[in-house]
Amino acid sequence: MDSKVLEKIYKEAQDNISYIEKLSQNEVEWIDVISKKCFNQKGVFTVLITLLVYKIENPKQDIRLHRTEFDNGFSGRSYDTKHITPTLKKLGLPSMAESGWLTRTLERSESYTLEYSANIEKTIKEAFLNLIDRVQTHNQNPKYILVELFKKVIDIQKQNIITIEPIKNPDILTIDKIITLLDKQFSYNYHTSYGSKLPVIAFYSIYTILIDELSRYSDCTLKELGSHTASDRTSKSAGDIEIYKNDNLFEAIEIKLDKVIDANLLRIAKEKIIKYNPTRYYILSYIGTKEDEKQDIDKIINEVKQNHGCQIIINGVIPTLKYYLRLIENLNEFFEIYSNLVQNDTELKKTHKEIFQDLVKELNNGI
Repeated sequence: MDSKVLEKIYKEAQDNISYIEKLSQNEVEWIDVISKKCFNQKGVFTVLITLLVYKIENPKQDIRLHRTEFDNGFSGRSYDTKHITPTLKKLGLPSMAESGWLTRTLERSESYTLEYSANIEKTIKEAFLNLIDRVQTHNQNPKYILVELFKKVIDIQKQNIITIEPIKNPDILTIDKIITLLDKQFSYNYHTSYGSKLPVIAFYSIYTILIDELSRYSDCTLKELGSHTASDRTSKSAGDIEIYKNDNLFEAIEIKLDKVIDANLLRIAKEKIIKYNPTRYYILSYIGTKEDEKQDIDKIINEVKQNHGCQIIINGVIPTLKYYLRLIENLNEFFEIYSNLVQNDTELKKTHKEIFQDLVKELNNGI
């Protein structure tokens, strides 16, 4: 019932049904703030949708009371986990790994009144709390807010669509050409966030092929690529990429674009290894390893191997990609998988896709 309500409201947004005249200018501006921040502030986006849908389903509920411990409260997190987040994923909308309430700033034992004290970015905090207040204390229809919010998000997603042209002649692909293209793409100064997801997508594309072609990965499954903004606590993952064998974590790969591999990064990896118990743990950095901490790094690697049996492997992003490309049978298959993932990723910005598009054009033109 709950997912159907959300899907029906989203369909109205897709059909461009308008409720804009039923909203105040302030409400329209607050909706605009939430929509523009929905990819960076997925927790706020998810929680707001959860509360508004819950209000439609339960008109008498004070949706500011989002925890069962409050008098006359309800479990917003449970409702989100069961109904809202899965539907947002189904609809291709921004969502958290499990629930918006896993965001520290939103899970506080404090009602969502205008005085809510959590440290959230000022503009989005004001928009979030004021929209809730308008529904709860001014009897604004939550459906109007949801439809107009979804319409704006749909427009943003459309603007972010870039069609990457395919390689015209797969025979031109060589390992060196692919590596040169990826190196240019990774090192480009985009002046925006999420560029660090590009090497993660590249390795995910490689592993999509490797688990089918290498005997080491027989009976293994590749976990779906998650959000690159989720913290370790909220994503409940050991690394950016995870490979499972018989439902147990087999390998984890942590990939850093703009961070050097240092002893502290190894200590964090050690904690994850103790918690998740993989057989191998890769730490790959585009920048490299901090040489003056090499002795401490090696010490942690040896301790983990002796005490936990897990082999930690550190290396550079580009050298590792070059090695893995040698292992796969069809370079064009990798490039197609990678291109599709970049093209369809909802976290990457338009500029990331445009630069990749330009690099592919150069490759097609023999530049």
